[in-house]
Amino acid sequence: MFNKILIANRGEIACRVAATARRMAIKTVAVYSDADANAKHVSVCDEAVHIGGSSPKDSYLRWEKIIAAAQATGAQAIHPGYGFLSENEEFAQACSQAGLVFIGPPASAIKAMGLKAESKRLMAMAGVPLVPGYHGAKQDAALLQREADAIGYPVLIKASAGGGGKGMRAVDRAEDFAAALASCQREAINSFGDDAMLIEKYVQRPRHIEIQVFGDTFGNYVYLFERDCSVQRRHQKVLEEAPAPGMTPALRQQMGEAAVAAARAVNYVGAGTVEFIVEQRTDGSMNFFFMEMNTRLQVEHPITEAITGQDLVEWQLRVASGQPLPLLQEQLKISGHAIEARICAENPDKNFMPATGTLHVYELPDCVTFERGNIGSSAVVRVDSGVRQGDAISPFYDSMVAKLIVHGDTRAQALARLDVALAQTHIVGLNTNVQFLRNVVQSRSFVEADLDTGLIPREEAVLFKQEKVGLALAVSGAIAHTLLQEMALEAGLAEKSLWLDPWARRDGWRSHGPSTRRFDFEFAGVVHVVQMTTLHDGALQLDVAGASESFSFAAVTHGIDVHLGERRQILNVYKNGAAVHIFSAQGATQLITIDALAHAGDNQTEGGRLTAPMPGKVVSFAVKAGDKVKIGQALAVLDAMKMEHTISAPADGVVAELLYAPGDQVPEGAELLKLVA
Repeated sequence: MFNKILIANRGEIACRVAATARRMAIKTVAVYSDADANAKHVSVCDEAVHIGGSSPKDSYLRWEKIIAAAQATGAQAIHPGYGFLSENEEFAQACSQAGLVFIGPPASAIKAMGLKAESKRLMAMAGVPLVPGYHGAKQDAALLQREADAIGYPVLIKASAGGGGKGMRAVDRAEDFAAALASCQREAINSFGDDAMLIEKYVQRPRHIEIQVFGDTFGNYVYLFERDCSVQRRHQKVLEEAPAPGMTPALRQQMGEAAVAAARAVNYVGAGTVEFIVEQRTDGSMNFFFMEMNTRLQVEHPITEAITGQDLVEWQLRVASGQPLPLLQEQLKISGHAIEARICAENPDKNFMPATGTLHVYELPDCVTFERGNIGSSAVVRVDSGVRQGDAISPFYDSMVAKLIVHGDTRAQALARLDVALAQTHIVGLNTNVQFLRNVVQSRSFVEADLDTGLIPREEAVLFKQEKVGLALAVSGAIAHTLLQEMALEAGLAEKSLWLDPWARRDGWRSHGPSTRRFDFEFAGVVHVVQMTTLHDGALQLDVAGASESFSFAAVTHGIDVHLGERRQILNVYKNGAAVHIFSAQGATQLITIDALAHAGDNQTEGGRLTAPMPGKVVSFAVKAGDKVKIGQALAVLDAMKMEHTISAPADGVVAELLYAPGDQVPEGAELLKLVA
């Protein structure tokens, strides 16, 4: 076994690998960029080496620097994690040439499976079923258009060297193909350095089911069952579960053996995932087609660990060090059901636009983490995370903040545990998808396991722009939080024997009669004036949106116990600047406190500016100065957090000036171009 390994990655997966290495008494070396100088993965490893600038191309993709760091620190092997260099055949080959063990498959297997067209040819030879499509080497745009027309719409454009939903678009009409192809090629070049595409028939109501496989250097292979990854946005996974609902033992064996055949076809070693598109037939049966093989550990590997009780990173380390697989196929069993939710910094209500910012509050449910417990154990709740409270989510890397994994005896139990755990996850400082995930988990389709990759658009009415808390409860929580802070301040002054003028007190004291205090809030874009009346006996009353209700509150161990009329709830309230974040059993929301005096006379609006919604790089402009544009017309494309974002015209007008050039890096809020009426 290795004495020391270098982890050529960052964030959650670097922490994940380090945790298993620590348990196995293997020392670890982290690498980090400028942006990650104070990152969690640096602190959890035994030593760390700086490898370059914040952009991945200046650091985590510089394999020559990573190999040099491994050699300088005496590491015997390199674990690539996932993403970055994990599926780079040149890197795997360079490790071998430098006398380092690449903790992954041989370079030949990465090469064979890395190009989707070549992998399809190999799978056909191995007898693995394929989706009809074009997988050829010729990449002329007109040829690709003709192939798509011949296959029949809808078709799926996919980057041949891609993964993670990058360089992928579904196209419903022939007239949309050329623009979609160009966008996919740009994303593919940016993410993988290769713009080769393949075209496939887009399967209707498909499920995305993948098989975890493992091989060793002795020719042994096993499959560790399946994961259903059908719930996706932008072709990227949102929720994954294992085992797949509705899977029969016969189909599980058939898919598992097909996945092993795929691995054998390329002499695979280590952890890999064979992904299948599963067609759901009208008679309830399922037909599967090979989609691709990911020659690395997957983001969703924890749910396989939960149902098998195995630590897959430990398996990787043992196999890479020359040991045989820890278990044979007949020794592997499924125990219970597990679900993983990817918590991302993004705004689902704005087309999942990635978000950046500081984690001012980062509260997690009671769980097993990297720092506690055996990763391979079937913990009820587990959180895999590469950040801590106070850390920043930057624009340079993936938007994932954490992975929340739950395990139960049944799917229903796991589902209930996931909803509770999400409710106990409190993040303040940037937009996240936590409430959206709760909406998905509670949706009819997910509860009933009516799964396919179109679940999110199908359930759109109950997933987006849902207010679960309500104005009255949100306001009561915000006011209770304010009053508790004031009481704590006054108690602190009293402890220091500092006199407080009774007329300056905010507890409603008057020499006679009731008193009224005004609070101004903005909630869901509407300004509300709320009045709190302190009656002569000290009782409180809130007047919200024309309704008057009794009001009381008390600080408790896990939040604020709020009574509003006949309702009573424990709320968690956090204030971040003017924003007040409210977390309840039903959901989460926020409102803005308004200081009427501070905003007096402030009626200026910025309107009409076309600004960058987040930090990123200008990919292209679709217009030039002097062009007339219509509302909704695409004006520019911005690349941020590995995704392209189209900036559209908010109204009809004329382009007065382009303020940046393609390739320019722009900060959030930067005005990209001027549009005049």
